[in-house]
Amino acid sequence: MKALIFDLKRYAVHDGPGIRLNVFFKGCPLHCLWCHNPEGVAFEPELMLMPHRCARCGDCLRACRYGVLSQDQEGQVQADRTRCTLCGDCVEACQREAIALVGREMTVDEIVTEAEKERVFFEQSGGGVTLTGGEPLAQPALAEALIDSLKQRGIQVALDTSGYASREVFLRLAGKADLILFDLKIMDEKKHQHYTGVSNRPILENLKALEAAGRPVWVRFPLIPGVNDDDQNLEAMATFLSDLKVVRQLSVLPYHKGGVEKFQRLGRQAEFAVFEPPSPEKVDQVIAFFKKKGFQVKRGG
Repeated sequence: MKALIFDLKRYAVHDGPGIRLNVFFKGCPLHCLWCHNPEGVAFEPELMLMPHRCARCGDCLRACRYGVLSQDQEGQVQADRTRCTLCGDCVEACQREAIALVGREMTVDEIVTEAEKERVFFEQSGGGVTLTGGEPLAQPALAEALIDSLKQRGIQVALDTSGYASREVFLRLAGKADLILFDLKIMDEKKHQHYTGVSNRPILENLKALEAAGRPVWVRFPLIPGVNDDDQNLEAMATFLSDLKVVRQLSVLPYHKGGVEKFQRLGRQAEFAVFEPPSPEKVDQVIAFFKKKGFQVKRGG
């Protein structure tokens, strides 16, 4: 059994307590217009071009057997991804790592082996492994097997999720994790559908159901100006969360444009939108609002 993974990030300090190994599952049922990890959305490997590294030498073009790659008048490499077979020949030919295949299959044992290398950092810092993405619940069998294997070895596990999954899958995996990092974006269903492509009904119902699981929850709120920073959304979110005793922390995550360049590298910029980051004053205002409502609030993370 293998999972499609697009990154392993060591020494992470923003996705759960202590020092962590973040395992990024590839594939997500949501298509958030502001996504900062667009390489985690598709459920298959993808070709990524990094023009800032390109030497314009043409080695990748000569290596490609399918005519996928070409160069513009300035020598910049372009890709016709509709013809790409993801064979990896161009990646091997590039000496400057200006082309990459994003997404690789890994077994539970392979991932656990990488986690064991970080055990001393976990033990010293109170950290562990965070399953994130993408959406780990979109590959439930592998995610569950990974959680079980890590827990058997005494490694703490956090599950970072959008909450968009069947109730059965969600509660089964959430009940095994030590901590749930739950992304909550928009309370209005129509707006949620517009900006993420899916209804928020199962998301809200699953978050409510966590009361029975008894696992601690850190809610993470991506603050997107013009999308979810209005008073109506903030009030609705505070009201909803105030009834959930399992919510231990609320993290406000200010939008940034870090994903924009990734959209371009993947050739998928038309699928997303660019927003302006919130001002420091707006972030402070939102944090103060939730603190006034009685929440323990953190900026970022």
